[in-house]
Amino acid sequence: MSKWTEDDIPDQAGRVALVTGANTGLGYETARALAEHGAHVVLACRNADKAAAAEAKINALEPSGSVEVLLTDMADLDGIAGSAAQFLAAHDRLDLLINNAGVMATPQGTTAQGFELQFGVNHLGHFALTALLLPALAVAGAGSRVVNVSSNAHKFGKMNFDDLMGEGKYSPWGAYGQSKLSNILFTRELQRRLAHAGRETISTVAHPGASSTELGRDNAGGILSNLMALTRPVTERLMSQSAAMGALPQLRAAVDPDVSGGDYFGPDGMGEMKGHPKKVGMTDRAKNDGDAVLLWDASVELTGADYSALEN
Repeated sequence: MSKWTEDDIPDQAGRVALVTGANTGLGYETARALAEHGAHVVLACRNADKAAAAEAKINALEPSGSVEVLLTDMADLDGIAGSAAQFLAAHDRLDLLINNAGVMATPQGTTAQGFELQFGVNHLGHFALTALLLPALAVAGAGSRVVNVSSNAHKFGKMNFDDLMGEGKYSPWGAYGQSKLSNILFTRELQRRLAHAGRETISTVAHPGASSTELGRDNAGGILSNLMALTRPVTERLMSQSAAMGALPQLRAAVDPDVSGGDYFGPDGMGEMKGHPKKVGMTDRAKNDGDAVLLWDASVELTGADYSALEN
């Protein structure tokens, strides 16, 4: 069976995509590839200067598609609402929402609304953004997708519904694992609700394996983080892959016509660390329907996200 590459991306002319965290790493490579295949790509980024640099870099490639910048801070629900309103005022449809932005194993911190930073950015911010953009996805209809970006770290993730914000005991890696598990639980519950409501939009999820990006370069402290910082030059050379390769699973989840709702993609190499994208498995915790509903209800309560359009 042939390996899936960027050459397998179908023509995206006439389609609109929004990629969070698109100024660097996986987000940049995803946006670039979609623009080079004809899509109009909205670069949803927090830093204006870095976003402008990414826009210029893609434009320099003279893609058949186009790009624009939408300033979006995934750590601020009010900012997310404003960015979504700005997008909806300028665009009547959205074909691809790629929830790519994220932080990893950070020191303890909070979002603008006081949520634990990793859970707030990696899950709650994207949960809120998705709800706001559902009308535009509905307009696009068949072929429209929400793609959430998880991680191999979901395998050690556990949902602590008694202390989602880590206020009782905070662990940088525990919080990261919980946020990445949340990405999959959200994907599956969103797909269930989309299907129940008869929507043509589907929800998918992907992980990049071990990719050389800026994610996680801030040392959160502790034995594990210190060890990773010391060994990063060696591990990146032996075990990781380029950001362009790491972006392939989320690109496949976004555009492969044979993808079904709830599918999960990752690299095909040993331990899913690197390689070409294929459909991969997930842990029993990620398939826990009860936890998916608990997370959904908690997320609605925390963010005030309106998903009533999916209720019937």
